[in-house]
Amino acid sequence: MIDVVVALIKSGVLIFAFITAAAYLVYAERKVISYMQVRVGPNRVGSFGLLQPMADVIKLVSKEDSRPAGRDNLIYMVAPGIMVVASVAAFAVIPVGPSFTILGQRVTGYMANLNVGVLYIFAVSGMTAYGVVLGGWSANSKYSLMGAMRSAAQLISYEMALGFSLVGVFIIAGSVNLNEIVAAQHNLVPFVLLQPLAFLLYLVAATAEVNRAPFDLPEAEQELVAGYLTEYGGLKWGLYFLGEYINMVTVSALAATLFLGGWDWPVLPGFMWFLVKVAAVIFVMFWMRATLPRLKYNRLMALGWKVLLPLSLANIVVTAVVVVVLQK
Repeated sequence: MIDVVVALIKSGVLIFAFITAAAYLVYAERKVISYMQVRVGPNRVGSFGLLQPMADVIKLVSKEDSRPAGRDNLIYMVAPGIMVVASVAAFAVIPVGPSFTILGQRVTGYMANLNVGVLYIFAVSGMTAYGVVLGGWSANSKYSLMGAMRSAAQLISYEMALGFSLVGVFIIAGSVNLNEIVAAQHNLVPFVLLQPLAFLLYLVAATAEVNRAPFDLPEAEQELVAGYLTEYGGLKWGLYFLGEYINMVTVSALAATLFLGGWDWPVLPGFMWFLVKVAAVIFVMFWMRATLPRLKYNRLMALGWKVLLPLSLANIVVTAVVVVVLQK
């Protein structure tokens, strides 16, 4: 019974943290990009604009719920929810800190400890593509449909490079369990020092996976109005962006866990180091959005198939050979 209560509390804390983090990530992104582009950014609602996310939420909730004619109503309503649920569920196996004891009860720094934790993340996070594709198809709009098809093609193109970029880490750690990978880095060094190419490949592919600029072709407002989001408004539109920002946190947390040592570091509490590392990866994504133009669609596909995929395969071969040689 106690274990169930602890699990429910963890789930509640995780959901609340994600909703709050997503709201203030929007604020942080607007501030960072405005600073880089010599603009002001949000500064009207509250001190330094800190209450802007709350104002945005109120605005979204109070908007009229307009729906396009000819839509598939059930799928149109469910698709944004699929995006959010899949995004939150993917985070369940990521360790955010070491285990500790409260009132004699041992509390772990993760929701679940799976031997195939990374495979679970890929399987669940891949479900977010259904939210995008179904939302674009059900809205009965050519712009939405084109954005949805772009998202499906982009997912297929970059999912392979994303997965292969992590194989070198699995070879060195000898496991796909995230807790064991963190422990392996404690015994050696952060894997970003041993796998710098893999880290770069992961960062590029993960940015494309979550539809962030310069890989935001599924939205592409200059050519598709807003892509798969064109016929969505109000709270449902907000759910899509909530899912996108949660996905960004998840891929950043996975990068911190697999390449940057996870929560493991001296002096400060583990979860604080984890947050610092996640924030550093997210900042790089902000930086990319502020400085890089959107790729053309043919170049987006070429980068995934002709550059990232061959390099990730080459990294696997080199890592495997080096590990075998060193073990002799």
